[in-house]
Amino acid sequence: MTAPGGHHADTAKGDATRRDRVPLATVLAANAVSITGNSLTLIGVPWFALDTTGSPGKAGIVAFCAALPVLVSAIAGGPVIDRLGRRRVSVVSDLVCAAALAAIPLLNRAGLLQFWMLCALMAVTGLFHAPGETARSVLIPDLARRAGTPLSRAASLYDAVSRGARMTGAALAGLLVAFIGADTVLYVDTATFAVSALLVLAGLRGIPSAEPLRGAPPLSPAAYRADLREGYAFLLRTRLLLGINFAVMMTNGLSLSWSSVLLPLHAREELGGSASLGLLVAVSGGCALVGALVYGAVGHRFPRRPVFAAGFLLTGAPAYLTAAFTDTTAPLLVAMALGGLGAGVLNPILTTVFYETVPEELRSRVGGASTASVLLTAPLGGLAAGFLVERTGLTAALLTMGGVYFLASVSPLVFPTWRAMDAPRAAPGGIPSAAPAPGPKVSRSEPSTPGPGRGPGGTTPRR
Repeated sequence: MTAPGGHHADTAKGDATRRDRVPLATVLAANAVSITGNSLTLIGVPWFALDTTGSPGKAGIVAFCAALPVLVSAIAGGPVIDRLGRRRVSVVSDLVCAAALAAIPLLNRAGLLQFWMLCALMAVTGLFHAPGETARSVLIPDLARRAGTPLSRAASLYDAVSRGARMTGAALAGLLVAFIGADTVLYVDTATFAVSALLVLAGLRGIPSAEPLRGAPPLSPAAYRADLREGYAFLLRTRLLLGINFAVMMTNGLSLSWSSVLLPLHAREELGGSASLGLLVAVSGGCALVGALVYGAVGHRFPRRPVFAAGFLLTGAPAYLTAAFTDTTAPLLVAMALGGLGAGVLNPILTTVFYETVPEELRSRVGGASTASVLLTAPLGGLAAGFLVERTGLTAALLTMGGVYFLASVSPLVFPTWRAMDAPRAAPGGIPSAAPAPGPKVSRSEPSTPGPGRGPGGTTPRR
């Protein structure tokens, strides 16, 4: 049978199926490009700050200025994203980040860049990047349905592509900083955000779930307060989620201290420079990818709490302590590889717990409250690390931060609340647990935020 225009009906149907896969492929590609840019920022900006100021304390201030706005955007983001439209938010977010990052080397080469300008421009990237990444991630379930792809497979692809992009971007950033300089790397970073914006602009045109929410009541201060209050109320009365959020909040701040100050400074003073830094972050990210894939294949056979606790213990403290006692790359490479494997199991478990615990109708609000709460300490991590290094030295700072990380990571073994992690419950209207959740994320050397983020333990225990 021939369809109008001379095409066979089954061919037309096949073409439609392929077209339906385009939006999902677009989001995966855009997120990969954008997160690659994030990894360039993660290494390029701290290195640029150290090169131009020579001060670990000032590098910590830059990290603080990048991280604080992420907290603001997390608190306000959900209702705003829905009403403006996910496609529009993603495009605008990437374009603003591109402009802010391009301004840093341009002003520096013109001799106009002052320290406060660097802080302000990083604050702009922090404010705008997180909503864009969130807008893309929440599209995955709908785009998976359009593509006829099982949600678990789409979620696995999203996580694998993100981790692969972080690993590739980190390795590339270390080499680029070594060969062309940190300021030039920021131009490359600018290009990645611009490409991501163009992909989303073209590839998500006409997708209803990417457009502004229709029929929603206006976002008034009263409606926003009610939504915010409902999300936090559920979070505060659910002891398991509260315990998870507290532990993740502590380690996210420590993670920022590692990625924005401690690791770049250790690489610069002891390990030979930015190429070693890029190698360490790339190996950590690659092992996290392996850990996530292995857990996805066999993790359901094991109780969650012991697996989570083992991963949590490997993820953070060993790298800090190794860096404190060695001035060579190989031992730290082993510690970060093991930490990456441990980190790979954490977010899949937290995703599952979130969807089993939170009813579908509350997920956006509780997810927003959860994200905001786990980011509370992130702005302080780099700031504290910078000043601690200047007052006590790098080794003492590494030992202090590593000790605090260890105390946070033993909480799943110490507090009875965490036993509920092994008691799965079906939330009303539940979505399969493989879907990407907006809840707490353990960040690794990749930040859930630009600049911070993602040493041991993100956005994200993103990004």
